[in-house]
Amino acid sequence: QVQLVESGGGLVQAGGSLRLSCAASTRAFNTYTMAWFRRAPEKEREIVACINWSGDSTHYADFGKGRFTISRDNAANTVDLQIDNLEPEDTAVYYCAAAGLYGIFIPEVFKIWGQGTQVTVSS
Repeated sequence: QVQLVESGGGLVQAGGSLRLSCAASTRAFNTYTMAWFRRAPEKEREIVACINWSGDSTHYADFGKGRFTISRDNAANTVDLQIDNLEPEDTAVYYCAAAGLYGIFIPEVFKIWGQGTQVTVSS
């Protein structure tokens, strides 16, 4: 059973940066599409960014273009999310997720999830 463990969340002031990391417990990590989702209070879970198995294709939600950067290290079994110029609206629980295909960016496609890490942005 693949497990995903997120880290790096916390409290940060608006305009600051955070780097979230997700560690996967599988030797088949390089076969998975990986993504970051988030769920803000009283909102639906939404895609933040996605990266294919090799790292040469990425997808970002419109709100994240220019501020969010997803990357992966297949040798280390990790996928990171760099968030710059944080805004209070970015406050949410951020989840790492894995899927067997790339190109459909909805939660239902992602079968493996981490427990989430809280990001809180103060104004």
